[in-house]
Amino acid sequence: MRTLLDQLRPGLLDPQACSLAESVQWWTLPGLDVSDPFPVAVLGKGPQLLLLHGFDSSFLEFRRLAPLLASQCQLLIPDLFGFGFSPRPIGASYGPDAVMRHLDALLDDDRIRPNQPLLVIGASMGGAVAVELARRHPERVRAMLLLAPAGLTGRAMPVPPLLDRLGAWFLSRPSVRRGLCRQAFADPDASVGPAEEQIASLHLQCPGWDSALAAFARSGGFAGCGDPLPPQPIQVIWGENDRILRPQLKQAVLNLLQQPVETLPDCGHLPHLDHPETVAQRCLEIVSHNGI
Repeated sequence: MRTLLDQLRPGLLDPQACSLAESVQWWTLPGLDVSDPFPVAVLGKGPQLLLLHGFDSSFLEFRRLAPLLASQCQLLIPDLFGFGFSPRPIGASYGPDAVMRHLDALLDDDRIRPNQPLLVIGASMGGAVAVELARRHPERVRAMLLLAPAGLTGRAMPVPPLLDRLGAWFLSRPSVRRGLCRQAFADPDASVGPAEEQIASLHLQCPGWDSALAAFARSGGFAGCGDPLPPQPIQVIWGENDRILRPQLKQAVLNLLQQPVETLPDCGHLPHLDHPETVAQRCLEIVSHNGI
C-alpha cells in the first residue's frame, strides 16, 4: 500500500490532500496477524489528537482540518483497518472487532504518549469507533468530538453473502461515487469538483478493497455503540443540511445523548470539510477545557 500511495500522491489535485499524504508514516504494529505496516498521518506538535475517518473513506478526509490544528496539536490520523490505504490481507477478518483490535495496537505504540490523555475526533462511522475506543480505554481517552456520528444507535444488520459483493460492486461505480460525494456536501455545486471526486475514490485502487468492504458489510458494521455512553465528555456537531443521516437517526442520537448538539448552518454530512474553521475552533476549546 505504501508504494501505491507514493505513486498516487503526485497526481492529487487537492494541494491540502497532497500535503497530508506527505505526512504519512508507516507503522508496524505488534500483536496483530498482519506483517505489513499501517499508514498513520502524523503532523504538528503539542497535545495529541486522534482523528478517525468514516465508512469507506481514508485519512485524506481530514485534509482541510489538519492544517488548522497542526500549529498547536500533534495530529495522529490512521486509516481504519480494512479502509483507506491500510493493508488488506487475504483471509483476514474485517468488521468492528478487527477495527478495534487495530486501534488497540495503535494505542500501545510508544509514539502515542501513554501518559497524556487524548482527544478523539470521529467523523460519521468514526464517531461510533471513537465512542467504542473511549469505552475500551478510559485511561487514554479524555474527551471526544463527534462529527455527524453514525452507528451510536440501532442494531447491526449483516448483509447476506452475494449481496455483500453486489454492494461493493455498486459502490465502485463512478456514477455512484460521484453521487455519494455530492450528497455529503451542503452545496455540491459549489463544493464538489474533480479534486473531491478523486479523493472519494482514490483508495478503491487498493488491492482487496472490494473483498474487505464486502466482509465488513457481512459483519453488520458498527451499530448501537453509544448504549451505554462512556463517561468521558462528548461534544457533537451536526450539519443542518446532512442528507446522509436521516432525521430519525439524528433524533435517536439526540435521545441517547440527552444533551444539546451544535448544528451548523450550510453544512452537510462532513462538518470538517464544509466548516473546518469552526470544527478546529471546537477542537482547541475541548483541548483547553479538558486539560489535554
